[in-house]
Amino acid sequence: MQNQQIVDQHGRVLITGGTGLVGRALQTVLAEQGFTSVIPIGSKDCDLRDGGAVQKMFAEVQPKYVFHLAARVHGIGGNMKYKSDILFDNVMINTNVVEFARRAGVTKIVAMGSGCVYPELKGQQELFEDQVWIGPPHPSEDSYAHSKRLMLAQLSAAKEQYGQSSAFVISGNLYGPHDSFDVEEGHVIPSLVAKFFAAAQQGKSVKVWGSGVAIRDFTYCDDTASALIAILRNLEGPINMGSGMRHPIRDIVETLQSLTQVPVEWDSSKPDGQLVRYYNLDKLESTGFKAKVNLAEGVRRTYEWYAANWQTARPTKSEKA
Repeated sequence: MQNQQIVDQHGRVLITGGTGLVGRALQTVLAEQGFTSVIPIGSKDCDLRDGGAVQKMFAEVQPKYVFHLAARVHGIGGNMKYKSDILFDNVMINTNVVEFARRAGVTKIVAMGSGCVYPELKGQQELFEDQVWIGPPHPSEDSYAHSKRLMLAQLSAAKEQYGQSSAFVISGNLYGPHDSFDVEEGHVIPSLVAKFFAAAQQGKSVKVWGSGVAIRDFTYCDDTASALIAILRNLEGPINMGSGMRHPIRDIVETLQSLTQVPVEWDSSKPDGQLVRYYNLDKLESTGFKAKVNLAEGVRRTYEWYAANWQTARPTKSEKA
């Protein structure tokens, strides 16, 4: 482990994106681990694109630690459709949060990055944290990736100039209850969950993008929260975060098909995205972290939650939690 720190569990913890998928899970796990003052905020509480509003929020909350999870988030369809908006909104959100957290004297910032910051390194099975800057990101998600890369550069600069402690979490695919279940432009698991639920209700089949061969690391939200806290306690700089469980997209489809008995039609005219993207987890695993929820169990939990809450679940096309 590097730069192990003593964390004050009574220190105030701010979670941006606190109403979203990981934010809700993080609140629960922080409480379970003895943190006593956790303040989650969502887009209704503060527009993080507005520097004045962010500065005021930090002055009022005065957090000791910040988990910066907020972002304008889409899946591959939305990331290709809204490139300019995604770049602008995320650059403003990240720049404001990191700068005003630093000015407010925050002890440590744990900021959520994304696996799309990596270039596509053909023929390589694992990606390591020092490879982010080797080449450009994949064009299907380049605007989102560039906004996250800029945040990594900002955190590194704040470390060099001001000694600001931080970690930049390079995450795999995250999923679970309270996700944004956008059928057209959402991430793969929530989008498929919503599709299969609707098809089961209507007695129809499901059309799935691509061929199902793309391989990803899928991490359930509760495991993600545990990993973030382990990173807060132990690690600095860019850190790969995932479950270590690698699956083709087809495994998700087959799990949902077994839960719903819904027929599947594959649309090979649609893109798969990067065919292989997963990460070396040596740094994260040095903290003792180990994911507990396997893909089949996590997908089942997510589907059952959505089936019980679909009328109020978020279907938003540009979530800014």
